[in-house]
Amino acid sequence: MNEQAVTTSSAGPEQVGLSFLALAHSVRERVDRHMTTATGLSLSRAKVLQVLASRGPLHQAELAKALEQAPRSVTQIVEGLERLDLVTRTGDSHDRRRKTVSVTDKGRGVLTSAEQAGAEMLQQLFGSLDRRQLAALDQLVARVGTAV
Repeated sequence: MNEQAVTTSSAGPEQVGLSFLALAHSVRERVDRHMTTATGLSLSRAKVLQVLASRGPLHQAELAKALEQAPRSVTQIVEGLERLDLVTRTGDSHDRRRKTVSVTDKGRGVLTSAEQAGAEMLQQLFGSLDRRQLAALDQLVARVGTAV
């Protein structure tokens, strides 16, 4: 797309917003697919491991809150990660229903590989933009982010 096409566009905020949503969805799908194919770790599973790696062991309810997801959704992800030996869950001595989730060394290794795969795909998708275009896109995304 040339710069003149961008500056003379008559698309309104709604049309641009819908285009942005479609693009964001497509980018997420491509990154997710590449990470899953390369490492077996989806974006949603990687996010759980990232939170645990950065914050340390968390109770499942705390993890759900940190991820801004429903506890049941997080429980399903954690169960899958546990089956792969990427996390461990330990019971609370005072409350058997309460579980603490910790990332394993294997989980840290897989997370590193998944993050690298995600970065490779983002480089492929956004690498065609020059520094000026990247800076402009970064500013626009930040401005919309502030509005959110």
